[in-house]
Amino acid sequence: MQVPALFHLAYHVRDLDASRAFYGGLLGCTEGRSTDTWVDFDFFGHQISLHLGEPFKTTNTGRVGDHLVPMPHLGLVLPMPAWRELADRLEAQGLDFVLKPQIRFAGQPGEQATMFFLDPSGNPIEVKGFASMGGVFES
Repeated sequence: MQVPALFHLAYHVRDLDASRAFYGGLLGCTEGRSTDTWVDFDFFGHQISLHLGEPFKTTNTGRVGDHLVPMPHLGLVLPMPAWRELADRLEAQGLDFVLKPQIRFAGQPGEQATMFFLDPSGNPIEVKGFASMGGVFES
């Protein structure tokens, strides 16, 4: 029996106010509980907890197609209309992308839209979009 599940991810950020502006203001995530040292957000239906501290070291070592992407990274999968809406909003705000919104694996199993960007603390985030959510695990 499959049970609907949400993920919870806690990671470090250097500045809670900058994180609030980014996650709450730019990405549109709803803020949850907080203290002087951490803040929770509803990250597209999942819970992230941002704690003051030094973020993980990342390197561009993940080879996906022709690109090297930041590792480790947080990822999110959205239906294509929601992905397009977010990509348009981030582009309109002038966000500096690590990997600009694009389609990869076009015409192949697993065709997807993707974009990579960093939060103010340098934490990499990938957002994927699929025309059919059944394509997420297609090989």
